[in-house]
Amino acid sequence: MLTKLKAGLAKTRQRFINQVEDVLSRHPRINPELFDDLEEILIAADVGLETSGRILESLREKVKKNRTDRPEKIREYLKEIIIEILSLPAPPALDKMPLAILVVGVNGVGKTTSIAKLTEYYKSKGHSCLLVAADTFRAAAVEQLVIWSKRLGVDIVGNREGADPGAVVFDGMAAGNARHTDVVIIDTAGRLHTKVNLMSELKKVHRVCNRNLGGRSLVNLLVLDATTGQNALNQARTFQETVGVDGIILAKLDGTARGGIALAVADRLRLPVVWVGVGEQPQDLRFFASREFVEALFDD
Repeated sequence: MLTKLKAGLAKTRQRFINQVEDVLSRHPRINPELFDDLEEILIAADVGLETSGRILESLREKVKKNRTDRPEKIREYLKEIIIEILSLPAPPALDKMPLAILVVGVNGVGKTTSIAKLTEYYKSKGHSCLLVAADTFRAAAVEQLVIWSKRLGVDIVGNREGADPGAVVFDGMAAGNARHTDVVIIDTAGRLHTKVNLMSELKKVHRVCNRNLGGRSLVNLLVLDATTGQNALNQARTFQETVGVDGIILAKLDGTARGGIALAVADRLRLPVVWVGVGEQPQDLRFFASREFVEALFDD
């Protein structure tokens, strides 16, 4: 998995770290032009303007504190700063059984695949799982989750296309509680974060979950597509305001050079990245550890 993480970060490393190394090699000493070049690189990697500014401010403070003008020290300081930004604790409830996980996100971000990966993760820990197919709007969404449930060997609660998602969630929670299932994982319809009526419906689904926990903890996980860059930040902000977000699953990290969005989400919204997707298989979900992530990012 560590090898896959390194491979998944290859494009981000090429756009971000390799360019940092190039800039450092072209400046014999730390100077204002060096910081200008670093700012351009950070923004290009979708770290974002505000977060880039904070990183550069921290870099300047470290340079001043250590009284150095050696460009090679920038690499060391940059790693420390990024680790600090990303070191937000994952929701502790994720390790406490019984548990319900509500998975949300916009269309096409990879929610269903992420749910399959979550299921595989918890199964590997010896926990029983139940899938709830509450995406009743997308064509064949229920069928897709049924296929995954059979492949993974877990039960599923679903209904016909067009059914009330709140009713499906009610049935799913009741089934999970009656069977004493450890983890109930709920799929929801992908919805544009700009559609007020669909976001209101998500609030209803969230209320149904809360009212039928039966002693479970509820964790809201937002799936973000790493390839969308700064737009993912807007999505996260809207979902956070609508139902609350406890953590992020950063999907499709292996297909993008925009891995810097993880920094922007952590810094601007104080949301922890909990898992990263580094492939298509159920096993290709990596529990996020900031130091490991940064070491893999900077490692050749």
